Amino acid sequence: MSKAYVFPGQGAQYEGMGKDIYMSDSAARHTFDRADDILGYKISEIMFEGSADDLKETRVTQPALFIHALAKISMLRDQFKPVATAGHSLGEFSALVAAEVLTFESGLRLVYERAMAMQDACDADPGTMAAVLGLEDGIVERICQEVSDDLEDIVVAANYNCPGQLVISGTLDAVNAAIEKLKENGAKRAVLLPVGGAFHSPLMEPAQEELEEAINGTTFRKGLCPVYQNYTALAATDPDVIKANLIAQLTGPVRWTQTVENMIKDGILSFVESGGTGKVLSGLIKKVNGEAITESL
Repeated sequence: MSKAYVFPGQGAQYEGMGKDIYMSDSAARHTFDRADDILGYKISEIMFEGSADDLKETRVTQPALFIHALAKISMLRDQFKPVATAGHSLGEFSALVAAEVLTFESGLRLVYERAMAMQDACDADPGTMAAVLGLEDGIVERICQEVSDDLEDIVVAANYNCPGQLVISGTLDAVNAAIEKLKENGAKRAVLLPVGGAFHSPLMEPAQEELEEAINGTTFRKGLCPVYQNYTALAATDPDVIKANLIAQLTGPVRWTQTVENMIKDGILSFVESGGTGKVLSGLIKKVNGEAITESL
């Protein structure tokens, strides 16, 4: 059966990430060593020996997850034959390298620049995110718009993870106001997430400007398979389209529910998750479509 490979974003990291495969597989070890050389410091040591708090730092989390995901792919060697790839937020960069749209080096450099730009944006204009469970997407979108209009502030739908699970993002005041209103409208849960910024919202515009410059200065190629992108939830192969969608992703929503629905509509039913705990996206995919076949590397 044809398989699509999917790659998680922030939140899928764990202590000791990658140490086992570094010790046991030469291709994985080469991936980690290359990453250390490209970045100019031993990120592998932070991944293998760092604390949970160390791994939560955006400047560490994003490249660490990217490296881990692609180290696992490297272990497959000639058996890696994806019919498509996709990634959640940061994971889209892993998906682009796996599909050979980007080289490993150019992908890692973009991920590191993205992480640093996002950290700077968070420091300059702090925001937050909240998980909302048990409401239809349209209701959450409407309430975010109402709160934004009432407060003249920012809160938007940011991550469409699966039916009944949506993450909102914005300023602290607007997100807190939305949480109360969402609960009043029947949300089973609406809780702040332990993040330091309003990812996938207009508050990331300064980071988007920095990332756009870096992306436009990077070579993108036509890959070996389609990549389903967060911003449109559609498959793309044209390098210019992929670039534009990747830039828009930083301030736009992650349409993961719609992405999985479109992949299944296009005949893909088997998904392999690479990177992090290996369970995050598999669980979401099953909630989108219970007949999907999922596995983890």
